Amino acid sequence: MGLVILEYALAMDVLSRYWKIYRISTSQRVGYEHRSVPAAQEFIQQIHNLAPANIQADLLSYFGGENSVVDVTSRAKAGLCLRSYVSEPILRACQKIDNLFSGDKFFTYQELLRFVLDDDGETLIIVDGDGKTQLKLDKNGESRTRSYNFFSLKILQTFNADLKSKMSLDNWAFLKTTQNPELKDFLAEFGFQHFSDWALLNRVRVKQLESLSKRDRHLVEVFHAVYRRDRVQKNSKGVRKCPEPSSPQMEEMLNELQKRDIIINSTFELMTELKQVVRQLRHYDIWSCRESLEVHDSNTGGYTYRTDLPINNFNEVDIEEQEILDFLHDQLSLTLSNAIMQEIGDRINYLKKSKHYSIFAEQFIPGLQLYYCQSLSLKDIAPQLGMTSWDQARRVLNPGELLSKIRTRTVKQVLDSVLSKAEEKGLTKIPAEPEYVKKLAEEIEAFADEEIFREAAEEIRVGKGRSMNSLYAQQIRKYIE
Repeated sequence: MGLVILEYALAMDVLSRYWKIYRISTSQRVGYEHRSVPAAQEFIQQIHNLAPANIQADLLSYFGGENSVVDVTSRAKAGLCLRSYVSEPILRACQKIDNLFSGDKFFTYQELLRFVLDDDGETLIIVDGDGKTQLKLDKNGESRTRSYNFFSLKILQTFNADLKSKMSLDNWAFLKTTQNPELKDFLAEFGFQHFSDWALLNRVRVKQLESLSKRDRHLVEVFHAVYRRDRVQKNSKGVRKCPEPSSPQMEEMLNELQKRDIIINSTFELMTELKQVVRQLRHYDIWSCRESLEVHDSNTGGYTYRTDLPINNFNEVDIEEQEILDFLHDQLSLTLSNAIMQEIGDRINYLKKSKHYSIFAEQFIPGLQLYYCQSLSLKDIAPQLGMTSWDQARRVLNPGELLSKIRTRTVKQVLDSVLSKAEEKGLTKIPAEPEYVKKLAEEIEAFADEEIFREAAEEIRVGKGRSMNSLYAQQIRKYIE
């Protein structure tokens, strides 16, 4: 991909994180939608002269009300941009939690979203002077306390970019998501919580028990028989914590195990074996895997995504490049179809007005069918269309000229689409500078040739025995058949 296009993609995607938010959507199969936030986009465009690297710091400053000149509406809009930004690591955290336990759990990441991806991406909100209370702004800019607080704002309220650890906002959002109390309570229902050793043993679920060896299952069952019995009695007296088993309890467990032909010589050995079972159970505990999304890179002084998580790490540049490639492919496919339709129509109209070839205007589509569907040469096509020679068939059908015109029209339409999007996002001046347009056009031409037209031209240059399998030939056939 060309440098200008890649730069465009990077700039667009870095900035768009501040105006595109992930929200829960029950109508989407994935459980969420990724939609633009017009108020946030307008605000970013107002300050788009700032370098992308500085935008987050400036937005945090605006949102925090550090500059008394900044009005409350601007503060709220800066917050809306940041809320959009943190929606991505919130979503990623839920997906990573889901993947940590893939295949051995009874929930999906979509069920986690309702606890943390609750921002509507619309309501203008600021925080009070001490940063603890969320205040909703009305149309007049008046603020009032909210009855419901968005989790995205809780992340921003607790984020301190000035800490020595310099944790990134992405990391902070990821960590805060994994520490969300409601989400932890939900996971606790499936046994995923940071319990003490004895609480963890006390709460072992059937699914976890099935994963243990027969001997270890006996240990847990005996532990439950003794420890849970006593817990029921203590709970009736208001005792909640799970203390270490007492000596009498351990002795009773040894006796119960002996009845099951499991001989353990001392309470010390029993304690060791029980803790070994706990270590196995910890593999089910999500909070033992609690780490940040990114880790500090001592070589660069920055952050890099972890490589030890059990799913593919997403490289932001790869994603951004793939997104712009997808955009260009979509545009190429759309404009190629339109260009084929328009150029064929123009060619037929030209023939109808031609003094020498108007009689062949109606033969143009059949001629293309013979050329692109049956791979016949112009020499073989000529007599089938009532033409006198190869040269006459070439002048009427002229596949090379048709290809050239379709290529020109396609490139122009893709260029218009890219420029329109760049202007819409505030990424280029209006009108764009000639040098920028020139470089962009050259790179789109190169991209279009690589994807479509080089192979199509080679097909035409081949004589007899040619195969018409290029994307261009397929699109021509799709139109004329």
